[in-house]
Amino acid sequence: MKTVQISLNSIDKVKSFVNTISQFDYDFDLVSGRYVIDAKSIMGIFSLDLSKPIDLTVHAEGDADDVMSTLKDYIV
Repeated sequence: MKTVQISLNSIDKVKSFVNTISQFDYDFDLVSGRYVIDAKSIMGIFSLDLSKPIDLTVHAEGDADDVMSTLKDYIV
């Protein structure tokens, strides 16, 4: 499991983020305050406050370097 902060400050960024992580079989959670949502859910993402960085938790076996390299454009 690995946690990083990401920024999703536009509609296009949210759509490309969901398309990117949907390629992986891992579970992804976005945590904003007391809310935890499935990161593969576009509707769930839009229910969060996107004006500030959000914590992304990747539930992957091992180090998940393949996911982190793919998500480099979103990581703060």
